[in-house]
Amino acid sequence: MWLTWANALTALRLLSAGPCAWLAASGRWPEAAALFTFAVATDLLDGPLARRLGQTSALGGIADHATDALFVTAVLGGLAAATPVPWVLPPLIVAAFLQYLLDSRAHTGRPLRASWLGRLNGIGYFVAAGACLYGNLLGLGAPGDLLVAALAWLLVATTLLSMADRARARLSAE
Repeated sequence: MWLTWANALTALRLLSAGPCAWLAASGRWPEAAALFTFAVATDLLDGPLARRLGQTSALGGIADHATDALFVTAVLGGLAAATPVPWVLPPLIVAAFLQYLLDSRAHTGRPLRASWLGRLNGIGYFVAAGACLYGNLLGLGAPGDLLVAALAWLLVATTLLSMADRARARLSAE
């Protein structure tokens, strides 16, 4: 049941990651913001559409989460080339997502187990990328850059905390 409308939306979001990252790195703010808006819309629609059409699956859920992680990693990586987004954030997102997948044992068919901090970080990655893209689009300059940098460094800290918490919980369960 891989060929569904919801998975098509997820695939479109995945395909938009590279171009959106390149546009952001190039400082082409209107195009990057438009593609980012499209990606957020597909993210908001794919889950409800799958539920409404009775097409939910564990694989679809993993694909959705993986696409979200890849999209924000690519876009924040592109933004790190042109803005004060720290370079350390995109690789941390990848590491945290891989830890999330392995900790959940999703590869064995188990459902993903999100933590509250992990959920907040996932939303925060999109917020940071959007704030940076739209801030540059609107020409907010230094105040916008300062806000984005602060948010991005906060996400670095909370991602590290989330990873440490997952590792601690895993060690105490074993």
